[in-house]
This record gives sequence, C-alpha cells and structure tokens, in this order.
Amino acid sequence: MENANKLKRKLQEGQFCLGAGISFNDGAITEALCQVYDFAWIDTEHNGMTLERVEGHIVATRVTGATALVRVPWNDPVLVKPVLDLGADGIIFPMIRTAEDVRNAVAACRYPPEGIRGYGPRRPTNYTRTGGSDYCRRANQSVLTVVQIETAEAVENLDEIVAVPGLTSVVIGPNDLSGSLGHMADPGHPEVVEVIESIIERVRRSSVYVGIAIGSDPEQAIRWMEKGVHWLQFGVDFGLMVERADLVCGMVRDHAKARRKG
Repeated sequence: MENANKLKRKLQEGQFCLGAGISFNDGAITEALCQVYDFAWIDTEHNGMTLERVEGHIVATRVTGATALVRVPWNDPVLVKPVLDLGADGIIFPMIRTAEDVRNAVAACRYPPEGIRGYGPRRPTNYTRTGGSDYCRRANQSVLTVVQIETAEAVENLDEIVAVPGLTSVVIGPNDLSGSLGHMADPGHPEVVEVIESIIERVRRSSVYVGIAIGSDPEQAIRWMEKGVHWLQFGVDFGLMVERADLVCGMVRDHAKARRKG
C-alpha cells in the first residue's frame, strides 16, 4: 500500500510520473527498469504472463520502491481479485466504454461496503500480520483504479466516466483509439490527435488524473506532458531493448562498412 500512496503523493504534488511497460516474464526486468521509472505497468492483456510471473514483478517493485500497476485482460472481478491479493498497488482496466463499466471496476478493487472484493490477501497483509478490518479500510483508500479510454464510445461518455467515485485516473490508449476512430494504428492522424487533446482537456477539469501510453520517443513524451497529461506509460521492455540494440549495432556496422570501402 505504501507504494500506491507514494505514486498518489507524487501526482498530488504535481510531479510528472513515468512508467515502464513490462511484458517479459523475468522480475529482474522490473528491478532493473524501476531504478529510473516511477511505476511498472505489468501487462497481462497482450501476452501470456502467468500469475506466478506477475507476482515476481510485484516483488521486484518492493525492492525499488516503484508502484506496481497490473493491466488485466478484461474488466472482470475474477481476474482482479488474485492480482490484488498478490500485492499489486493498482489495476488498469482496458476497453472501458461507460460509467457503469467504471463502477464495476471500482467495485472489483474494493472490499465491502464500497465494493465486492473477496477477502484473502497474503502479501498485502504481510502474511496475516496486519490483516482485519483496518487493513480493508486502508486497502480501499490506497488502491489505484485506472481505466483506459480507447474507444469512441468512451470518449462520448467521458464526463460520466470521470465522475464515478473511486476512480483514480484514466489513461489514453492511442492505438486502439485510432482504430475506433477509423484510423487504425495511426495515432498521429490529425483527427486522433485532436480527440486525444480534447480528452486531456476534459479530464483535467475533473479530480481524476490523466495519463497516456506511448512509445519511448522523448520528444513525443515532452509534447504530451506540455499538453497536460499527468503521467506516461513510456516505453516497453522489449522496445527499449530492441531500440538500443538497433542503434548501437547499426552505428558499429555502418562504421565497419565505411572502413571496408576506405
């Protein structure tokens, strides 16, 4: 819970926060990247990561002090419960479309009477050393509930979505949003950019934070920061690795070719 509250404090203080997308199984990836990132976006929507592997990443965030956010495959309390019981600081819900979807997401993250989460935490209670009603109260207060805005329907319902009590933040998914707007895999299309900018403006009028998930281009990151987002999912583990490998190998090979010609 402390790492969840740490990210909240940073956002409340106006700090701009960065998170690394995590897709590999090895928890050492999170341990290494979260020396410089504020949070880990541990993804179970687009890969086959098991709960055991998710737990390894969550443990790694404890070493670095980063916040562990897990994106579940769908807005389903059955998927949320074990992830929170493993010690995740918050949940990212994909493909949210309506305020009712958000109310269901919030409920899945909280114990009664605020929600429907079943009781069975292990790591979050330090293995039952700090459990009970006080733990449930503190867990409800600290858990981070984040929903993705990545469809035209969600944009239409945005004002109702951000008004749902218990929602921490929305995060824009540019690629799926571009597809929903008729420009698949073209998040730089002027129409898509205009919609994203309108989302940021509308969310900032609420008490909810707004983030965006992008690649690892620093210029793009700065551009969205200047547009008003509070946080970024900035780069994914395999992308960061491949980009660096392509760069350094390309430089050396180009030099070798030039040397042969000379």
